[in-house]
Amino acid sequence: MTALHQASGHPGSRILAFGASRGDLIVTNDDIAGPINSSDEWIRQRTGIVERRRASEAMDTVDLAEDASKQAIAAAGIDPKQIGAVLVSTVSNSVQTPSLAALLTERIGASPAPAYDISAACAGYTYGIAQADSFIRSGLAEYVLVVGAEKLSQYAKPTDRTISFLLGDGAGAAILGPSDEPGVATTIWGSDGSRWDAVGMDSTLAAYRDGAGAVDWPTLRQDGQAVFRWAVWEMAKVAQHAIDAAGITSDDLAAFIPHQANIRIIDELAKQLKLPEHVLIARDIVTTGNTSAASIPLAAHALLAEHPEASGGLALQIGFGAGLVFGSQVVRLP
Repeated sequence: MTALHQASGHPGSRILAFGASRGDLIVTNDDIAGPINSSDEWIRQRTGIVERRRASEAMDTVDLAEDASKQAIAAAGIDPKQIGAVLVSTVSNSVQTPSLAALLTERIGASPAPAYDISAACAGYTYGIAQADSFIRSGLAEYVLVVGAEKLSQYAKPTDRTISFLLGDGAGAAILGPSDEPGVATTIWGSDGSRWDAVGMDSTLAAYRDGAGAVDWPTLRQDGQAVFRWAVWEMAKVAQHAIDAAGITSDDLAAFIPHQANIRIIDELAKQLKLPEHVLIARDIVTTGNTSAASIPLAAHALLAEHPEASGGLALQIGFGAGLVFGSQVVRLP
């Protein structure tokens, strides 16, 4: 029997560089408090958000992704033609199909690289990192672009008190390349479809199409208490599993970069994990808001800008959200 040829890969992969793009509008709590009968103080206490970045009407999700991707490519010092795959995590592409990733690949000059979107909401970036790592180690690609990109403001209902005041717009990009040793540890990921309706849209596109004006444009909503309990108690276990799977302890971490869902969730996760004082905790949500799939790379980019001493250190990242889905891994920062 003739043996099939299989490409040989690399011992490991690592993140080489980040890029970041935030919406061009700054939206304060006072700007959005009125329709939800709330206040700046209530929003700050409940979420930690002081202001969020949102994109103007002329700026689309792919524009944010393009900006962040070009920054990451330049910082990594590679030619776009060297990119072997483009993975974009998003739930806010302007069309159902084709993928945002395919258009992004053309815009950044990476064609004909394979490109596809990942629909895993706030866990999508960690899903992309897991896949990029496997591609490089297997020889399927030399360099991989992973992007989290969202324009969630188009799905924010001004009167919604469950999630809309959290939402921001932005894109974070990472270039992964080969490494002589693992720079991405084992990913702990999964889903819980029994909680499928805890976070999501308040109606379907078909209902909007057929409702003759009786049904509004679908927007995001959540069962806040259910999501909070799940995120704090279940995700702490997942994060600890990721630390254990990496063969390290929390003392070895330089940073903790969770999905920027809510400052109370971030702080409670850090408490549950008993992180040492030296571990930097990303709190980009304060000025950016919750950007779903974009939040981890945006937070990582901001953390490194503020704390360059963390460069080369180990970071625990975890994403969790609609699905419900989750993903966590320890990575070496660029």
